[in-house]
Amino acid sequence: QVQLVESGGGLVQAGGSLRLSCAASGTIFGINAMGWYRQAPGKQREMVARISRSGDTNYADSVKGRFTISRDNAKNTVYLQMNSLKPEDTAVYYCNAGTFSHRDYWGQGTQVTVSS
Repeated sequence: QVQLVESGGGLVQAGGSLRLSCAASGTIFGINAMGWYRQAPGKQREMVARISRSGDTNYADSVKGRFTISRDNAKNTVYLQMNSLKPEDTAVYYCNAGTFSHRDYWGQGTQVTVSS
């Protein structure tokens, strides 16, 4: 089992920045890729950014150039630095961890609200 705890969400004005953190605990040696997803009201959950254990990254087109995902394997933590935030970035952001045994784990979510 893997437990994920997110932090760092909040309210920010458009153009501002936030940094999300997600700390993993439990059976962490089995974790492969980690990532961030988001779900806005009335919309499906979508991938924001993912990072492999070796550091390879991929991003949704809507956040490329503004968001940066990083990972500290020693601390079992993944980060999402969000710059130049827009009102359309408003959503609940969820941390995800995928294991080598192809199981998915999710955090409880953290609210990000960007005011115009």
